[in-house]
Amino acid sequence: MTTQDALTVRTTVDLVPVDAGKDERNRLANFERWQVGAGLGWSNPDLARYRDDLLAGGKAASTVAAYLSTVRGRYRAIIADNRTRQALFDQAAEVIGLERAADRKAWVDETLTRLENDIDPKKSAVKQVVRQDVPDSDHLRLTSEQASVLLASPGVGTLAGLRDTAVITVLLCTGIREAELCGLEVEDLRQTLTGELALHVRKGKGCKERLIPYGALDWALVIVDKWIEAAGIETGPVFRGFYRGGQRLRPGRLSVRAVGYILESYPVAVGGQLRHVRPHDCRRTYAKRMYDGGMELLAIQRNLGHSDQRTTLGYIGDLNAEARRAPAVYTFDLSQLGKSPVQGTLTVE
Repeated sequence: MTTQDALTVRTTVDLVPVDAGKDERNRLANFERWQVGAGLGWSNPDLARYRDDLLAGGKAASTVAAYLSTVRGRYRAIIADNRTRQALFDQAAEVIGLERAADRKAWVDETLTRLENDIDPKKSAVKQVVRQDVPDSDHLRLTSEQASVLLASPGVGTLAGLRDTAVITVLLCTGIREAELCGLEVEDLRQTLTGELALHVRKGKGCKERLIPYGALDWALVIVDKWIEAAGIETGPVFRGFYRGGQRLRPGRLSVRAVGYILESYPVAVGGQLRHVRPHDCRRTYAKRMYDGGMELLAIQRNLGHSDQRTTLGYIGDLNAEARRAPAVYTFDLSQLGKSPVQGTLTVE
């Protein structure tokens, strides 16, 4: 067995950790397959070559950057793990034949240093177009009228319609993420923050807990109360699915995917087209409507659970589009275009 083979056998076992999320697991597994196909061992990743192959395969620059970031992050975690050092230290004696502890340590240090150099972002940077502005079509922010249409779409005459109305109401009236909505318990609906009735988010992004005051949108609770009463829910998850046939309620909470399916069932007319609203569109709508309604930016940031105000600004959208409208500094008589045909002929070769 060669030194490289030994390194591969010993250290690729945890390249895709069992506790990794779906996206991380898929990206790392993709890299591991590529490494094997390229004939490379774990200890000499060629991220520049991997980048080029991903781009050649048609992946967008932003996607490639995300793949590389995941791989680098995993390598950093492995490098920082003492178990990695111990495995390499043992191999220095078993495979390479280094007997002195100092020699083995020097070999381990050199191996990890080379590895850190290999994953240096500068060596496999991905050129991306920096977008100064994002068109409204990329991120949907409903007007008040469009949001009202969405709220009324499911109807409240059936149990499923009532539940869907309650789901949409909470998303639009609090701006919470779909995962946070799925995690809501009955007792979370009515908490207080300095005397204000508020929604309790137990575990937001980054394991952050927060309270979101309902304010003038506390009528949302009337709809949610009607849902849990009709469904016979007293404790536990607020939003649940139905067994096949829609006559019996499941005991477990809705999945994030199910929330997306619910929203997709109720398209809204936007710009003369029917658009499917995503859960995050409701979050952007909340941010935009609250800002236009006069809520302070810091308050919106805290309600959304953002660490950086720039993220909140991205949800609200461009605040300066009106100021950037071009003034009428030039004139041209457009009626000239219809007075006479264009003279001359064009030869197409």
